Amino acid sequence: MKQRFTFKVLLIGTIGLPAALGGEEIKRDHDITSDDYFSLAIITGCTMSPDGKYVAYTEMRWEPPAEHRNTDLWVVEAAATAADRPKPRRLTFDPTADGSPQWGPDGRSIYFTSSPKRAGETLPPWDGKTQVWRVSVDGGEPTPVTRVREGVGAFELSRDGQTLYYTVGAEHVADDWHDLKSKYKDLTYGHGVHQFTQVWKLDLQSWRAEKLVDEQRAIGQMAVAPDASKIAMLTTPTEHLISNEGQSRLDIFDVKTKKIAALPDRLWRADAPSPYGWLDGLAWRADSQALAFAVFFDGYPSEILVAEWKGDDVMPRKLKRPDGVYVTGGLKWRGEAADLCLLADERACSRVFCVRNVSGGKSGEWESLTPGDVVVSAFSFGRSGDEPAVVIGDPSNTYDVAILLDPQFADSATHNLLTNVNPQINAWKLPQIETITWKADDGAEVSGILELPPDHKRSDGPLPMIVEIHGGPTACTYSAMSFLIYGRTLMPAKGYALLSPNYRGSTGYGDKFLTDLIGHENDIEVRDILKGVDALVERGIADPQRLGVMGWSNGGFLTNCLITKDQRFKAASSGAGVVDQVIQWGIEDTPGHVINYMQGFPWSRTQAYLKASPTFALDKIRTPTLIHVGANDARVPPAHSRTLYRALKEYLKVPTELVVYPGEGHGLTKYKSRQAKMEWDLAWFDRYLRDKPTEEPAKPRAD
Repeated sequence: MKQRFTFKVLLIGTIGLPAALGGEEIKRDHDITSDDYFSLAIITGCTMSPDGKYVAYTEMRWEPPAEHRNTDLWVVEAAATAADRPKPRRLTFDPTADGSPQWGPDGRSIYFTSSPKRAGETLPPWDGKTQVWRVSVDGGEPTPVTRVREGVGAFELSRDGQTLYYTVGAEHVADDWHDLKSKYKDLTYGHGVHQFTQVWKLDLQSWRAEKLVDEQRAIGQMAVAPDASKIAMLTTPTEHLISNEGQSRLDIFDVKTKKIAALPDRLWRADAPSPYGWLDGLAWRADSQALAFAVFFDGYPSEILVAEWKGDDVMPRKLKRPDGVYVTGGLKWRGEAADLCLLADERACSRVFCVRNVSGGKSGEWESLTPGDVVVSAFSFGRSGDEPAVVIGDPSNTYDVAILLDPQFADSATHNLLTNVNPQINAWKLPQIETITWKADDGAEVSGILELPPDHKRSDGPLPMIVEIHGGPTACTYSAMSFLIYGRTLMPAKGYALLSPNYRGSTGYGDKFLTDLIGHENDIEVRDILKGVDALVERGIADPQRLGVMGWSNGGFLTNCLITKDQRFKAASSGAGVVDQVIQWGIEDTPGHVINYMQGFPWSRTQAYLKASPTFALDKIRTPTLIHVGANDARVPPAHSRTLYRALKEYLKVPTELVVYPGEGHGLTKYKSRQAKMEWDLAWFDRYLRDKPTEEPAKPRAD
């Protein structure tokens, strides 16, 4: 695969800020603890100003005593050198979850969403509802732009800065039981009462608002063409996630005629490997004659599609995609050019790829802008399309904002760092991170990320090892420093080896590697993982008598699978894990996931559902198992965790604990919940892998 940029070498020094600021020797003398997790700031996105002078970014961090992380808006200059660049400026300070920054056309103001709440206020914009605000690049008090009574959803500023487009919700009751459902509104109904979406535009000169779209559909995303002639909308018949699977539609609103037409869907419905794909990532080309978007599936490769207009005629087409590149999103056109850029997984890295000259029904080569052992989570171009801003990390550093450098003007550096949001990690004793490979029992190559304690030497002998399994399963573990509540960074800091396998079904290793899992859950990927454990035992890294396993979501499901199939694991932590595929199909919010992997419904593929369910082998479990679940988890509802707990506690007499997190969904969001998760895991593995008695952490109360 040809790369647009050719670099001499990728040096850690080009990524790590201390080296970039002079190469001072780093003294790492801090032993990482669970408390350090809460010191981390996370950059969640970036956007470059039209003139390329600034980069606005959103930064999320814990700010006790608040239980949830807050997101604020920051800005940093892009063109200055490291020696004279001013420090990043924080533009917002209220605990209001600021987001979706967009630049005004002059590059001097930023529009964003925020939901400030002032005591006693019942009217917008201070009533806690989400509104669009504007702030100067120089800072100062943000100004409210919208004052919509129920708040706004998505918004987009027109290219000329004269018009603001936004969405609002509108409740709708429409079926044969309208009168009863309207009378008893406090009850919850399976269908018939929905939040549909309207599209409005606000003239920023006259400050008059006009409703454009009210089609009684839910709008998940919208994108306004640069010439304001069309609005693209991803819509579904209801706001429920299940309607996104196979029922999502790409609607085009013609501003002149006020009519809506849906794009032909053959490529992502009738001709797709699954009818349960969902659309995402709308991006208009600068000439307003082409719209790019993506379709995603559980278990199958994602695809990029482009619809080009020729007069009134339009027909979407699928771009040819290189094998081994799994598109994850972030679609953007490169400035005024016809180059389409995006984020994609490739062998445990996340890169920016550009597809050259997507125009006239044709497209050129796919080219990587970010080679090396890096992970990019976001990127943005200015109008020129030169040297994009990226949010980038690597095995030694957390994510920061940087500018990609043109190799014509750069030496060995690949990018110029603009931020250093986590300077504290320069004192941390970081785990040793490497990518390892092994052979599956059918000969396929499988890889994973191995983390070892900072000071460990192979001559020290084998370590207690924990297998940490990623979710998805259409996802992967990246080769980058990652301090998560699921084991990475913390477990190696406490003396464990940690293996994060990218098993069959993971992204970035080719289409066949991904789709091999279809019809083979609780089978091929389990064997892949066990072969990885065998390999590390044989290489003298893992102590075969001190093996543990943990995971969340699909990682929790695979934890449940592994402990029913192999009794070598002395401790397990199962988080939000499935035990029964029939129940999962019946109660989760995205059942297309199950249908794809089972290749049908429970009544037509009964044996497949039974084979893929750990339920029917729970009697094989001997592993002491810690079980975590959010009380309000809609993705893997608590019924699974309670079933596993009942089997182990009441009937099999296997050591177990069930920890239910009140008010939490599929992901734990509260400070105390995440703290409890980490402390319980550490205590559990210390007890059963090291025979180390520990004081049990305080439990969140059961729901």
